[in-house]
Amino acid sequence: MAAPIDLHEVTEREREERFRTRWRVKACASTACQSAGAGQTIKAIEDAVEAEDMMLEVQVIPTGCMGLCSAGPLVRVLRRGGDKAMYQKVTPETGIKILKSHVLDEETLPEHEIDTEIPFFSSQERVVLANGGVINPDRIESYVAHGGYLALEKALKTMKPKHVLEEIRTSGLRGRGGAGYPTASKWSLLAAAPGETKYIVANGDEGDPGAYMDRTIMEDDPHRLLEGIALAAYATGANQAYIYVRAEYPRAIERLDRAIRVARRNRLLGRKILDTKFDLSVEVRIGAGAFVCGEETALLASIEGRRGIPRLRPPYPTEKGLWGEPTMINNVETLANIAPIINNGGEWFASLGTPKSTGTKVFALAGDITHTGLIEVPMGTKLRDIVEDIGGGVPDGKGFKAAQTGGPSGGCIPAKFLDTPVDYDSLRELGSIMGSGGLIIMNEEVRMPDVAKYFMEFSMDESCGKCTPCRAGTVQMHNLLQRITDGDGTKQDIRDLEHLCSVVRDASLCGLGQAAPNPVMSTLQYFRSEYSALLREEVAHG
Repeated sequence: MAAPIDLHEVTEREREERFRTRWRVKACASTACQSAGAGQTIKAIEDAVEAEDMMLEVQVIPTGCMGLCSAGPLVRVLRRGGDKAMYQKVTPETGIKILKSHVLDEETLPEHEIDTEIPFFSSQERVVLANGGVINPDRIESYVAHGGYLALEKALKTMKPKHVLEEIRTSGLRGRGGAGYPTASKWSLLAAAPGETKYIVANGDEGDPGAYMDRTIMEDDPHRLLEGIALAAYATGANQAYIYVRAEYPRAIERLDRAIRVARRNRLLGRKILDTKFDLSVEVRIGAGAFVCGEETALLASIEGRRGIPRLRPPYPTEKGLWGEPTMINNVETLANIAPIINNGGEWFASLGTPKSTGTKVFALAGDITHTGLIEVPMGTKLRDIVEDIGGGVPDGKGFKAAQTGGPSGGCIPAKFLDTPVDYDSLRELGSIMGSGGLIIMNEEVRMPDVAKYFMEFSMDESCGKCTPCRAGTVQMHNLLQRITDGDGTKQDIRDLEHLCSVVRDASLCGLGQAAPNPVMSTLQYFRSEYSALLREEVAHG
């Protein structure tokens, strides 16, 4: 058996390599920038470096997401000694121009430069996304050089499983995939479960429209996820883990498969990890893309090769999960927080955010907003600060109308609540949820009944059909919303809509069906006049 990787030796070697090169050109190669042509840009820069015979002076590094997706492709130029600049919307021609002007002549290009001191960058607190735009996701050495796997080494060699669990409890970390269940409580249930066979599942089935937080973590920092899984398994006594990824994420699947092979080769996964008695096998499982497979019991059925349909609970997965054995399911972002917590301590993490919603949260900021992309802010940050400062406000001089959080299971928050802190409890009080982190901004021209109809159509299409309230209720709600938005609705339709919301919420089998009425209920609560204005009798009297 080969010797395990020497983390400190790799870090030192990478540091020496970094200081041997005078210039580093870091180019975002995330999916968002790739869709804007980053692949061609990176190739053009690499070809120019070779043509100018600058291979010893310039290192071109494809990185993960830098955050500001609306300005991609993004390129950062760093000179040994600390000088740096970031460029936006870099085409292949612009990339060559940057290389020749900034690197050869040491003159920046102001017309393409972006100020990294703007609130979009300066107001964030990057914990989960700390390596975004920094490391090369395809090189384990790059991850290790930035502190990767030190938390696992620390845990395996200096901490007992119960001490790892205690740090997670101290941190106050709550699940980042939906309702915000305390992570340590779930871990404790698995740790206390009887039997030798236990499973860990990382839920990467990210189905909310506009959300791509988990995809970015899996693509851009795969070893961060693997390290979090390993720490969770060590703390709970599991020796087998699965990463469940939807088939629409081929890049994430490829990256994870490669990272697992490399980690195994370096004795960071597999048998006797880092020369300890801890064993762990990790495999990727691909889902067919059903939204309902984000629900944990449906997800488990899919991993087992069955149709992804929820089942009644109890028993809960920590009692009877995969193949009847105790199983713990954590969201990808939740697991990406584990290594920083072990490295820095639970108290450090608890100092971020609010007492009941600790740490940071990653959001996919989209919609009618100047700066769209991935952001990470401390829990409790005001919605106004996210929209007006980090997001740069609503463009084209239009006013802010609402923010939709939590995807199809969330609600719409009107302008009068802009000063609400974004945390689990505050959002729930407003009739919404944190969800996995989708945050869609809408301007004053958006018609809110149309928004409710859009999300109801999504829930209707994605219903697994097992229970009648969700299967039939979402269809009937969509029919009513269609009639109202077409101008053919009546006051009775609104009464029927509210009644159906209550029935579907209270009688559906799983959390997805129970939360499906949220967009409708929140828009009825805060924008009822818009519904009334569309009714047939109101239009006739108008």
